[in-house]
Amino acid sequence: MNQEQIRNFCIIAHIDHGKSTLADRMLELTGTVDKRNMKKQLLDSMELEQEKGITIKLAPARMEWKGTSEVGGGTSTKNDMRRATRDAPYTLNLIDTPGHVDFNYEVSRSLAAVEGAILLVDATQGVQAQTLGNLYLALALDLKIIPVLNKIDLPAADVETRTQELISLIGCDESEVLTVSAKTGEGVEALLDAVIERIPAPTGNVEAPARALVFDSFYDEFKGVVAYVRVVDGTFRTGDTLRMIATKVESEILDVGHLDPGFASDKDLATGQIGYIVSGQKEIEGIRVGDTMSVAGAKAEPLAGYEEVKPMVFAGIFPKEGSEYNRMRDAMAKLKLSDAALTFEPEQSSALGFGLRCGFLGMLHLEIIKERLSREFNLELVVTVPSVAYLVTKTNNEVLTIKSPAEL
Repeated sequence: MNQEQIRNFCIIAHIDHGKSTLADRMLELTGTVDKRNMKKQLLDSMELEQEKGITIKLAPARMEWKGTSEVGGGTSTKNDMRRATRDAPYTLNLIDTPGHVDFNYEVSRSLAAVEGAILLVDATQGVQAQTLGNLYLALALDLKIIPVLNKIDLPAADVETRTQELISLIGCDESEVLTVSAKTGEGVEALLDAVIERIPAPTGNVEAPARALVFDSFYDEFKGVVAYVRVVDGTFRTGDTLRMIATKVESEILDVGHLDPGFASDKDLATGQIGYIVSGQKEIEGIRVGDTMSVAGAKAEPLAGYEEVKPMVFAGIFPKEGSEYNRMRDAMAKLKLSDAALTFEPEQSSALGFGLRCGFLGMLHLEIIKERLSREFNLELVVTVPSVAYLVTKTNNEVLTIKSPAEL
């Protein structure tokens, strides 16, 4: 596949501004998902996400789009060349991201895997806290921003005022602000065209040693660790021996492919693409989010990776039955694989026995992890009162970080 025909982007917004609904319309309009298989918030596949109506996990999906308009700008020769390429569909790799601040780390990982972002703002509510937070993350990574106003079909939509807000926020022209209704599909085709026209194609060297950034992963009982990756250089093929640069772990690649949004196998995963790699690796610690994946024998330099996440809220989690401790610890390790913002370490309580001291990004994060442990792993838990970390200065001027009253 021609690298020039690839566009990688994600949707960033405040919670409830319509990211997942916009992703639904895109999947529908590009024919990625049949109308009969379409359901609300399709990429929010977790039961908890459907129940609460929020995105918790980032979700990649690949679409194909030929476009409905010709590309403007540049010399006539260049235009003719770019019009000609419109005969072949463009590959659009979308990552749908959460909007709640507690899942901010999911957003930062998504942004590192793409070249552009759709900044979605509710035309009835305007720019809000997480709009700014996510925008600053995207600007720090030098991504191309496409400003979009959503929910223009609602009577309370104030397009003119909200457009001025976006202009003052990112310094764009009025003509650059797009208006859509993710619910009805109005303006979404023009937005897909704008993704092709405004977001740059991925850079990278197909001939260089294979390198991919692991931006998410999860554990499958049969396949082992499945990693979601962005290929930066080279090509990964089924049967290659993958090598993790930081952990030095090696294993055979059992399958590679993309998400549409289900798993679809490909013969290879080449430079610029976003997809999955099935490692067959049963050791969860071997494949970490943020690590660089390469192939055995390739002299590949590690990629930048991610900043270490800083937990804000700490709580002790204990099994109701002491004999369940090992099962709870294994379950927590599997959850950490799909939620890199979670931290935990062993803890012993005189009243509750053996458990784990866990760090979360906020109270919603704690609630979601507790729910997932009980639903997905059938565990009965006791959770202690959440607290924050304190810095304690001793009389000899030694500074300690205290995460629980018992430590104090």
